[in-house]
Amino acid sequence: MKIGVMADSHENMPMIAKAVELFNREKVGLVLHAGDFISPITAKEFKKLKAKLIGVFGNNDGDKLYLRHKFQEIGEIHPDTWEMKIEGKRVALMHQPRFLEALIASKEYDIIIYGHTHKVDHRPGPPLVLNPGECGGWLTGKCTVGIIDLKTMKAKVFSLR
Repeated sequence: MKIGVMADSHENMPMIAKAVELFNREKVGLVLHAGDFISPITAKEFKKLKAKLIGVFGNNDGDKLYLRHKFQEIGEIHPDTWEMKIEGKRVALMHQPRFLEALIASKEYDIIIYGHTHKVDHRPGPPLVLNPGECGGWLTGKCTVGIIDLKTMKAKVFSLR
C-alpha cells in the first residue's frame, strides 16, 4: 500500500485540491496529515479523497470540535501525536517535532511523520522519517506532499506547483 503524507495545508484550498488529485491518481490507500488544517472549510476538498484520512491537530488549528465533526465522513483527527499500525508497520504521526530525536532513538517505530517546520525532512532510516514540507506554501512558497510505499519503505516528495 502507498500512503499519502501531508502537513501544514493552512487552508490553501487550491493546493489541497492538487494534493487530493495527486493522492487519488497515485491510488494511495491512506492519507496522513501532520496538522495545521486551520479551518473546517478544508473538509470540502478533502471529501474528494478516495482514501481514508488520519490526521493530528497542529498548533494553528482553530475550531477543533467542528474540524472533527466535518472530517467524520473522511476519517479522523486526533490530538497531537498518534500511534498506529499500518500493514504491520509501527507509525507515529505528530505535528511538532518536540521529541523527534528521542522517538528515532527509541527504535519503537518504523515510520515517523511530522510537520510544523514547513521544511522537507526525509531520512530513509530506519526508522523512515518524513516531514513532507508545507502543502499550503504560505511561508516557503513551496507546496509539497509525500508518498510512502510501505512495501519498499521508500518515500518520495512531490511538488504541487
